[in-house]
Amino acid sequence: MIRHIVMFKIKDEFKGEIPQLVKNFYGMKGRIEGMTDLEAGADFLGSERSYDLALITVFENRAAFDAYQTHPVHMPVKKRMHEVRSASVACDYEF
Repeated sequence: MIRHIVMFKIKDEFKGEIPQLVKNFYGMKGRIEGMTDLEAGADFLGSERSYDLALITVFENRAAFDAYQTHPVHMPVKKRMHEVRSASVACDYEF
């Protein structure tokens, strides 16, 4: 199993869009073969070290994770995140 965790800082002009961004993430759930779980949410603390938004996905194996990168359901979500983010960090690991 592969766990893929991404956290995003959203540009100030797009912060009002955060609830829709979360919905966009959940719109992928159950639509990508090999993705077994998806969880997403907005930060509520707003501390100096906080990121605005987190996405956690789980994949059956590395092949499913690799296929996700260019999956047609993922691509518009990925494109929008590239437009609205000022920074992101990720961690991917096997368990």
